Amino acid sequence: MKAKYVVQQYIGVPVEPDSSGNYQIKREPGGDFKLHSWRTGRHTRGKYRGIGQVFMTENNLMVAVVAAKSVAYKDRHDFTPMQRFTSEFVAQEVLDVAIRKLLDN
Repeated sequence: MKAKYVVQQYIGVPVEPDSSGNYQIKREPGGDFKLHSWRTGRHTRGKYRGIGQVFMTENNLMVAVVAAKSVAYKDRHDFTPMQRFTSEFVAQEVLDVAIRKLLDN
């Protein structure tokens, strides 16, 4: 039997660096943005440090964590796996905008 691992779901918002190198929410043409879910996988590198941390998806999209919660191992396939955590965090103002969107849904 394969070894089980801890699975976490991360609700995040895609981000991109601005001209100053600070992360900003990646917005759609209309100015809005969406939150999405990813999970840790068997080969996810790095450590989760907290809300606002930036991670990379398997498609090299940069995402800021807005919320995190545990997922049962058997339910892991309901979410897309992520690639790795970075050591970077978004500014509190950026995080506040994404958290408001999460709470409004």
